[in-house]
Amino acid sequence: MFDSTRFFLFLSAAVLLAIAPGPGMLYVLARSLAGGKREGVLSALGTFLGGMVHVFAAALGVSIILAKSAAAFAVVKYVGAAYLCFLGVRMILDARKDKKGEPISETTAPARNPLWQGVATEVLNPKTALFFLSFIPQFVVRGDGHVFLQFVTLGTISVVLNTTADLLVIALAGPLGEKIRSSATFRRRQRTATGTIMIGLGTYLATSQSK
Repeated sequence: MFDSTRFFLFLSAAVLLAIAPGPGMLYVLARSLAGGKREGVLSALGTFLGGMVHVFAAALGVSIILAKSAAAFAVVKYVGAAYLCFLGVRMILDARKDKKGEPISETTAPARNPLWQGVATEVLNPKTALFFLSFIPQFVVRGDGHVFLQFVTLGTISVVLNTTADLLVIALAGPLGEKIRSSATFRRRQRTATGTIMIGLGTYLATSQSK
C-alpha cells in the first residue's frame, strides 16, 4: 500500500519528531515530575487518545478533498510542505530564543484526572490538527487508493511513536527528564536539528513528483 522509499522517509522523520522535546512531551514530563509515574503514564495515554482524534478527523477531511478534486489534494500537499518548512524555521528561531539556564517550570497543581486532561490538552490544540494535515498527506500515495486507510495508518504510527517517546521519558524521569526540563542547550540542539530536518523534508516533498 505504501511506496517503500516514502514510507522509510516518513518513518525516519516521525521517529526524529517523536524524540524531539515538544509541548506534548514537556507536558507529560511535568505531570510525571509533579504527580509520579502513574500520573505521567495516564497523561501520555490521554495525549495519545487526543492525537488519534486529530488523525481520524484529518483523514476524513483529506478523503473528502480527494473525492472532490485531485487538484485540491495536490494543493493540500503543497501547502502542507510549505507549512512543514515554516514549522522548521520557527523551531530553529525558537531554539535560539531559549535562553541558557532557563529551566521549564513544573506544573504546580496536580491534575484530578490526568487521562482526560491529556485528552483535552491534545484535542483542543489546533497546532496538532495543522501538523497532521500538513505532515501525513505528504506520504499518502493517491494512485494506490484507500486514502483514508493510508492516512489513518500513518497517523497512528506517528501517534504511537510520540507516545512511546513520552513513556520512555517518564520511565527515565529522573536523569533524562531533568536534562530535558532544565538544559536549554539540550533543547536548543534538539529543536535546531528537528527544524532543519523539517525544512529539508518539506522542500524535498514539494519538489518531488506527487503520485
